[in-house]
Amino acid sequence: MLDRLKSHEALIGQLVRYALTGGLASFVNIGVYWVLAARGMDPNLAWAIGFVAAVAVGYVVHSRWSFRGHGRRGNLARTGGRFVIVALVSFALNQFWVWLLVARAGLPLWAPYPLVLGVTPLVVFALNRRWVFG
Repeated sequence: MLDRLKSHEALIGQLVRYALTGGLASFVNIGVYWVLAARGMDPNLAWAIGFVAAVAVGYVVHSRWSFRGHGRRGNLARTGGRFVIVALVSFALNQFWVWLLVARAGLPLWAPYPLVLGVTPLVVFALNRRWVFG
């Protein structure tokens, strides 16, 4: 029973650290985008550069803090490559929500937010916990 409680506490701790790190990565993404787009760079290119910066920051912080003490750390090529794949899954899943709810169903622009903020992070957390850092 005590081991199970400690396991749940560890999982909750990872979720909290993951959420904080995700907020930091989002801030990096938006900040890079804002600075570059405000200086005249194409907004799509600025967003892509911000996304790459956020993935780099996210990998470092997730590997050293969010998932500390969890699983084993392989070499950078293994975990880094897997982390990038999961980040691309996240990007694609969010694009899918936008396409499905806004472009296809004609719902308001805010309609994907619950899925982008609720479903996608949980899917990405599970992939990171089991496949990338597990």
